[in-house]
Amino acid sequence: MNTLKIIAMLGILVLASCVSQKKYMALQEKAEVCENTLGDSRNEVAVLENNLANERNRLKALEQQMEYFKSTNTDLLARLSDLSVVSKSGAESIKQSLEALNEQNKYIKDLTTSMQRKDSINLVLVMNLKRSLDDFNDEDIDIEVKKGVVYVSISDKMLFRSGSYQISNRAEEVIGKIAMIINDHNELDILVEGHTDNVPIANECMVDNWDLSVKRATSIVRLMQNKFGVQPSRMTAGGRSEYLPKTTNETVEGRAKNRRTEIVILPKLDQFFELLEPPTASIQENG
Repeated sequence: MNTLKIIAMLGILVLASCVSQKKYMALQEKAEVCENTLGDSRNEVAVLENNLANERNRLKALEQQMEYFKSTNTDLLARLSDLSVVSKSGAESIKQSLEALNEQNKYIKDLTTSMQRKDSINLVLVMNLKRSLDDFNDEDIDIEVKKGVVYVSISDKMLFRSGSYQISNRAEEVIGKIAMIINDHNELDILVEGHTDNVPIANECMVDNWDLSVKRATSIVRLMQNKFGVQPSRMTAGGRSEYLPKTTNETVEGRAKNRRTEIVILPKLDQFFELLEPPTASIQENG
């Protein structure tokens, strides 16, 4: 009886031992599965962390590139701005230069036109004077264009007695014909110059050759004004004495040529100086 009990208890123990072993094995298998799963998870986490690190590196590289592009764009914009300023300044400078050139060209054209017109007037004056004075001796009257103006040179033997400033009757006829042509050209002025030789003169009427040359010039101007109606505002009288001779004073013939009165027909001085003035803008801009 006791033996049976012992066998029965041993059987129960063995059976209990078998059940515990199975649970243990099952738990161990579960543990291994969990461990494998955990390992896989760790691997996945490591991969994800690695991928995240790579993405961060790429993001950092992109940010650096963005900063570079921003900096480059800023420099380019600054350069473009500078170029824009330079272009505007350059364009304005070119515009001003072109305007100055246009003004200069206009001035040159106007000056050329005026000079051509003046030359044409001079040619007409010379032709009319020579035609009008054709009856007089060529030795006593010389008509020419010098320095762009018309000179009518009349010997003193035709105009005055020796050492006198009284005009002869023959001279009045000459001056009258010249005055008639002058009155046809109101845009012109007249300069009358008296000239002498170098032989000194001194009497109760004249102090010296300066005095004689001036009084001869004023006699001609006074005659043109009072008898032939030339406007006095158009005329100037002056004496050059012996200091602007045409030729030598060493000979009788030379002294005779130097004793003369010259009537110079020239543009009005204010218009002449205006003609010579360049445009104000061209001077200030190229200066």
